[in-house]
Formats: sequence, C-alpha cells, structure tokens
Amino acid sequence: MEPIRRQQLIHATMMSIDEVGLADTTVIRIARHAGVSAGIISHYFGGKDGLLEATMRQILSDLGEAVAARRRALPDSSPHAHIGAIIDGNFDHSQVSGPVAKTWLAFWASSMHKPQLQRLQQVNGRRLYSNLCSQFRRFMPREQARNAARGLAAMIDGLWLRGALTAEGLDAEHARCLAHTHLKQLLADHEPATAS
Repeated sequence: MEPIRRQQLIHATMMSIDEVGLADTTVIRIARHAGVSAGIISHYFGGKDGLLEATMRQILSDLGEAVAARRRALPDSSPHAHIGAIIDGNFDHSQVSGPVAKTWLAFWASSMHKPQLQRLQQVNGRRLYSNLCSQFRRFMPREQARNAARGLAAMIDGLWLRGALTAEGLDAEHARCLAHTHLKQLLADHEPATAS
C-alpha cells in the first residue's frame, strides 16, 4: 500500500475516533473521511481492528521517535538528561493532540480484549520501563532503580490519562513539570558528588 494512502487512512481513523469514539467508528465512516472505498480498508487491513492496530503502531512509532530525537539532541549523556528526554517525549505534541489522545484511550480500553492490541501495549509498557530503568541503574542499586522506573512510568501514564480525560484536554506542559519535579525528588538522594 502506498505510504501516503496508508497515512491518509490512519489519520481518518483517528479523526473518526475523535468525533464519535471507537464503538461508533465504522469502516464506512473511516473510508468516507479518507475519500476511499471501504473495500480498500478491508483489503489492506482486514477491517476496523487491523486498521486500529496499524494506527496504534504509527502512534507508537511517533512516540519512539519523539523520545529518540530528544535523546539525540542532548548536550550531555547524564542519566538525568536522558530520563528528562523520555518524560518530554511522552508528552510530545504527537502524543497529546485531541485525536491522538482519544485514540490512545480507545487503544488502552480495547487492549484488554484484543490480544494483538494487548501485545502492542505490553511492548510499549516494557519499552518505557526498560528505558527508565537503564538510566536509573546508572546511579542506583538495581532494586531501587526498578522501583524508581516503575514509579515514574506510573506517574507519566497517570498524568497522561488524567489529563486526557479532562474536558479541556491534556496540559502537556503542566504534566511535564510535575513529572520533572518528581524526577528531581527521586534524584535528590543519588546525585553524584561534584569535584571541587
């Protein structure tokens, strides 16, 4: 399938979920949004579930790139800087706009019932935990690093979820500030001594 057409269908899926929710998003509605026939969706994606999976793969890819781009741009390689980049990437514009946020919420709810979506959610959760844990591990004992990674991952997800569920939508800047404040508290007892 042409990448442009694929992106068009993924965008149409998010727009439909944004407008009417996942339950009322149909292949016909998506096709209308994209200006294509419903048969194309069935042919390339096998139906609505396949298109939702492709949409989430794209959103997860965008998330991975948002984090990676911030990490590549870091002026130093300190664990604090890397963890900060992970936080910021999770609240990137590509992850918090209305249609994307509603698609995330639909994905989380559907992943409890659809094995292919559950696998994507597990991969995403493991990636966040693993990236955080490897950075905390650079200056904390293993068990403390694991707990810090679990706690910060839960905070990122919790801030994201609470924000996405508000009528005004997620205030990404405020969520980032809260997560960075929590990170500073986690780091306070583990800052390496500076040379004098």
